[in-house]
Formats: sequence, C-alpha cells, structure tokens
Amino acid sequence: MAAVTYLLFFSSLLTMISGGMGAATFTFSNNCQYTVWPGTLSSAGRAALDTTGFALQSGESRTLNAPTSWSGRFWGRTLCTTDSTGKFSCGTGDCGSGQIECLGGGAAPPATLAEFTLNGDQNMDFYDVSLVDGYNVPMLVVPQGGSGGNCSTTGCVVDLNGVCPTDLRVMLAQSDGASENVACKSACEAFQTPQYCCSGAYGNPNTCRPSSYSEFFKNACPRAYSYAYDDATSTFTCVSANYLITFCPSTTSQKSGENPQAVPPLTNDTMVFLGGEEVGQMSLAAPPLATTVLSLVVPALFWLLLRLF
Repeated sequence: MAAVTYLLFFSSLLTMISGGMGAATFTFSNNCQYTVWPGTLSSAGRAALDTTGFALQSGESRTLNAPTSWSGRFWGRTLCTTDSTGKFSCGTGDCGSGQIECLGGGAAPPATLAEFTLNGDQNMDFYDVSLVDGYNVPMLVVPQGGSGGNCSTTGCVVDLNGVCPTDLRVMLAQSDGASENVACKSACEAFQTPQYCCSGAYGNPNTCRPSSYSEFFKNACPRAYSYAYDDATSTFTCVSANYLITFCPSTTSQKSGENPQAVPPLTNDTMVFLGGEEVGQMSLAAPPLATTVLSLVVPALFWLLLRLF
C-alpha cells in the first residue's frame, strides 16, 4: 500500500514538473492615451488561454498564463463600442464575436500582431511582431528572464497611422463629420493580388519579393515582419522567458544589455515618410544610384575611346 502511495505521489510530482516546464506568462501593458481591448487566439489544437479578449484601460496591466508548448497570437483592438442591442464591435482589430471575448475569432485586418510558439525546436520559444496583416497600434514585445536564443526585444514602436500611404489608409468618420486615419492596410489587403499576397505563382520566397509598400513598413519598423517571407530579420528566439507586451510603448523600453549588432534597430531614425502615390511610384521612378552613375559614365568612356583610337 505504501509503495502504491509513493508511486502515485512521484507520478503526480513528475506531471506537475513536466507540465510547468516551458510555461510562460504574458503581461499586457497599455501605455496608450486610450483604452485598448487585447484579443487572444490560440493555434489549432492548442488550449485557449484564460480569456480570449478583455479591456485594458490607459495605464493598466494584466497577466495571462500560457501552458507548455502553447502557440497563438495577440493583438490590440481599438475604438470599441457596445450598441443599443448589446453588440460589441471595434473600429480596428475586431474579431467578429459581438462580445469583448473573441471566442476563437481572429483579428480583422489591418492589425498589428504578436505571434508566439512556446517550446518549439530545441525547447526554444519563437516570437515575432507582424505587420503582414497591416498595422493599427504600436506594440513592443520584451522577453524577461529568458536565456538561450537571442532573447531580443521586437515590435513596431512608431505610430504609422498618420503617415500611412494614401492607398493603404483606413478612414473612420468622426462625430464632427471629419475622417480620421485609424489603421494602415497591407498591400495584400488593399489590392488582393498574388504578387502582394505571396500566393499562387508568388507563393515562395524566390518569387515573392519585398514591394515598395512592404518596404514602407520595414523602414519604419526594421524588426517587424513586413511581408510573408521576411523571416531573416523578424523572427526571434528565447528559452524559458516570460513576455511583456506593451501597447504604445516608448522607445526607451528596449531591453538593456541587448547587442545592437545582433539585430536590426527598433526604429529607423533616418526614414523619410512618403505619401501613397510617391511610395507606389518609388521603385519605378527612382533608379538605383549605381544605375544612374553608370548611365552617365559609360557614354563618356565610350566617347573617350573613340577619340583615342
């Protein structure tokens, strides 16, 4: 009888230990001057977290626990209201549930996404901030207490709504009759073409290349995904970390001690933002500097050779 009791005890202990390995906490902090409603979506076959959506007032924080090997995504919904029938909806990032809880619904583009896979290859967490589905709110992800991998801060800390190219803007009418730009679409969402969506003949990294639109996002937020195959500078790893996810962060939130040579900077201070028409014409109208120089030098050399011989 005693042997059976000890066996059950050690079995329970091992279950607790193995169940706790790799589990992480996600702390959400709202530094915006307005309320943000975070949404959570677990990947297929993964357990839902304690909540799939909640309100986060300005200056408020909340922590969620994730089980071992969890994967999924988070985003911030903005401009949310409840109508006279009790239906809840959001101006950006809405998940279509009609409630504050998303209940398995994902973010309607455009929305800034934080994506995680815990305890993946070699027990590493893989994480990124993605603008592939567009942008609606600044977001920063900071790993805490982790080891291994590069454990780097990532995110998009720039407010892109005010400088979004004209043909990517999402405008929302205000009560005074004016319109406000509240989000910035991806080129895929705006134009629905295989070239921008990395689909069909463009469904691999050899044929789907950065566009002037994706480069707008990449220049502003060098560590965030700007298009589907932007892996090299946008996926980060860490082991046994917890994660702080901040909406509307300050740029001083970057993890101290991080090697600036190991990853791209969080922001591009030299970036010049262009309007939509200018961005659309940029790759066609502005030849590379090397091409411009050669176009001037080669004829001159040819003329000189003719004179000499």
